[in-house]
Amino acid sequence: MQYKTEYAQELEKLLIKIASHPALFHEFLFDILSPAEYKELSVRWQIVKMLKDATTHREIAKKLKVSVATVTRGSRELANKKGGFKVVFDKFYS
Repeated sequence: MQYKTEYAQELEKLLIKIASHPALFHEFLFDILSPAEYKELSVRWQIVKMLKDATTHREIAKKLKVSVATVTRGSRELANKKGGFKVVFDKFYS
């Protein structure tokens, strides 16, 4: 299936609307994502947090049972000064 920008925009608008309703937001994510996808998103955020704590890539990979390449991808995204990981982390965790 070809990726459609309007599909992503519609989903993003919906997420913004339901974000202020925690129980509904949780239920929506739980329904729209497979259990594996839900877990993967959660693990990716843990990678970002551990990277910010200066945990080594190998330690993160071992603790979270992911590949070093997955951690490196998170590290690259976090290094992007205007990227979502850094902006969200700085805004909500600093």
